[in-house]
Amino acid sequence: MKKLAIIISSPPHGNAKGREALDIALATSTFNQISVFFVDDGVFHLLPNQQPDEILMRDYIATFNMLELYDIDNVYVCESSLKSRNLMQLPRNIPSKLINNQLLNQLLTIQDVILRF
Repeated sequence: MKKLAIIISSPPHGNAKGREALDIALATSTFNQISVFFVDDGVFHLLPNQQPDEILMRDYIATFNMLELYDIDNVYVCESSLKSRNLMQLPRNIPSKLINNQLLNQLLTIQDVILRF
């Protein structure tokens, strides 16, 4: 079993990177220990009440709730990314652990494979 980090750094709409990251996390969770990291514009995936249908995009954000069902408990969000986007006070739509840059780097160094989306 490998430790697989999935870093989501792209915004949720306008491209398929977030959906692809989610698909890979769910598909590989049986064979790997998955950690998901929301950094940079990836933190926008965590905002509640998104309406992607308004811009003719598919609503996959709710599917992030499946992470817990697939025993993916290592879900992290970068504190500095939230702060720089003034999102610290907003609720997040999935359970996630708030981490600083130092802990983020430490957690990434123990991973066998890192995929960035």
